[in-house]
Amino acid sequence: MTDWLTPFISMDISLAEKVLRTIVVYLGIAILLRLAGKRLLAQMNSLDLLVILLLSNVVQNAIIGPDNSVLGGLVGAVVLIGFDLLLDHLAQRTNFFRNLLVGHHTDVISDGIPNKAVLHRLGIDDRELALALRRQGVDHPSQLEVASLEPAGDLLVKLKPGDRAVTRDDL
Repeated sequence: MTDWLTPFISMDISLAEKVLRTIVVYLGIAILLRLAGKRLLAQMNSLDLLVILLLSNVVQNAIIGPDNSVLGGLVGAVVLIGFDLLLDHLAQRTNFFRNLLVGHHTDVISDGIPNKAVLHRLGIDDRELALALRRQGVDHPSQLEVASLEPAGDLLVKLKPGDRAVTRDDL
């Protein structure tokens, strides 16, 4: 074998170790993001974005170890994508994995009344809630039957029947 090919095809750690490292780091980050909660996904500020960007650099060596080969990097990428697809498949097929990996929605407003305890637990203050509601076309929580924060961070609102905007068809 030619010396110039060695960095491309020779891995410094075993294939099994590479796969195990990648899966362990993936699961560790998934747990951290799950613990960080929906707010991180919903409204990332510049500091949250900085954390996400630096996170990949912080865990890089945990995945690749002393292996800087192209083949080692490709193996890590294939394992990351494959393991993600597997977990996504499991989450789509079973309630257990969906709840474990994705979570469920959280009602933050019920019958027009914000749930202060839930908002506090999620790290959402009154200003952030008001902004999220305005983005949905809602002027005041009293207009809502329910508002829920979805696992991906989206705020879904259901207006009370009398507080819905009139459409052209209604006229």
